[in-house]
Amino acid sequence: MPDIRHRRRRSIPALAALAAATVAAPVLLAATPASARPHEGRLAKELVEEVTARGAYRHLEKFQQIADANGGNRAAGTPGHAASAAYVHDTLKKAGYEVSYQDFDIYQAHTKTEKTTVLGDQPRELATAAFTFTKSTPAGGLAAPLALARVDETPGCTADDYPAGAFTGKIALVKRGACTFVEKQKAAAAAGALGVIVYNHSGTTPVRGGFPSPAEGVIPSAGITLADGEALTAAAAKGEVKVRLELDQEHVKKTTRNVIAETRGGRADRVVTVGSHLDSVPEGPGINDNGSGSAGLLEVALKLAEEGANKKGKGKQPANKVRFAWWSAEELGLLGSEHYVAQLSEKQKKDIALYLNFDMIASPNPAQFVYDGDDSDKTGAGAGPAGSAQIEALINGFLDTKGKPHEGSDFDGRSDYGPFIENGIPAGGTFTGAEGIKTAEQAKRYGGTAGAAYDPNYHGAGDNLKNLDLKAFDTNLDVIAHAVGTYAQDLSSIGK
Repeated sequence: MPDIRHRRRRSIPALAALAAATVAAPVLLAATPASARPHEGRLAKELVEEVTARGAYRHLEKFQQIADANGGNRAAGTPGHAASAAYVHDTLKKAGYEVSYQDFDIYQAHTKTEKTTVLGDQPRELATAAFTFTKSTPAGGLAAPLALARVDETPGCTADDYPAGAFTGKIALVKRGACTFVEKQKAAAAAGALGVIVYNHSGTTPVRGGFPSPAEGVIPSAGITLADGEALTAAAAKGEVKVRLELDQEHVKKTTRNVIAETRGGRADRVVTVGSHLDSVPEGPGINDNGSGSAGLLEVALKLAEEGANKKGKGKQPANKVRFAWWSAEELGLLGSEHYVAQLSEKQKKDIALYLNFDMIASPNPAQFVYDGDDSDKTGAGAGPAGSAQIEALINGFLDTKGKPHEGSDFDGRSDYGPFIENGIPAGGTFTGAEGIKTAEQAKRYGGTAGAAYDPNYHGAGDNLKNLDLKAFDTNLDVIAHAVGTYAQDLSSIGK
């Protein structure tokens, strides 16, 4: 999941112990009405029974081994990702799927210098993270006074957050939140700012942001910590604060690939598409983000094949074609899924009945989030395209029957459902949380630690086999199996 922002392997016998240590409290939100729960067909029931965390864990082990052998990560455009894609491709090929690679170009950023210095009688350096695909500063850095963007519900997101004339020739200081880093940067640049520094809204680390491509990095941009941002804000409110921003970043063009696999049978004009991103960030192996979703999809696909999805014969193949996708370059801004959707014809888009997305489904301090297809929570971006509400109801209804607590999550554009929603394709799915903080109420509902991140190892080296909640993983594997099994046979609940 993008921020738009050699490890020991855990043995299989450790699964039971870890699961037992992470039992969630059996408290439910309001139950989904029985009328919103589609009947569980034979295929869905059998997939739920056959897909297990034990089975999917072997894929997580493989992803960890690949990362360990390739510099500790599986980032897009690296040997680690290429090996991960080959593993998924070859495994599905043996299972009888029609499998293909989809290559596309990306850029990678190599940062040589990232420094912010507060100038004055006693200059001091601040912990700084250059934004991915930022424009570099001139040699020697960019020295200028700070100008403060307005802090409101959408800090630094719109033109009125930058008073006319106040930012010309200065460096904008902007608080993180509410909109993309591209939007903040463009608004600051339009106001005349020479550069932009974004400070965090939580935690103790600098903001690690970025842009989808070098072309969108129009002014030098970097992130600092919440504490440093608040200290600069307080100082600038009393008088001029001058800083030097030094950024030197090289952008290298590379090729990466999506992996697409689909059943040999099923109606090609009623395609059930299921996706997870396969790439990690460069900082770690990405076992939760998103080895977990990738492993879950792979195991469901293998069990679907065992049910006869790729075999000839009456009653063996699903009624609707099922297409599984492992996206690359999600961590660079959903580039793999965007490339895939962009190259579809209008007819091919219409042939996709729905899209299911699974990104981070084994967070070590989890909550159970279900994408809010009907906008019943009344937050953020609003409802998904027609059919999204029914997908949410299917997932909620299944979790209710299993006695699993859950709650809604906004379609905030941070994962690969984004390009599908933008093209009117209904979407849904689950995840268990990223860098957000678990509330006391959520800790009572799910167990775990209040006041801590859902995944304290998010985008870090600690996102490895040691730091997973396998009980949450198992729950979400069942969700994937149930949804795939249901929609492979019957799309009537979404009006198709």
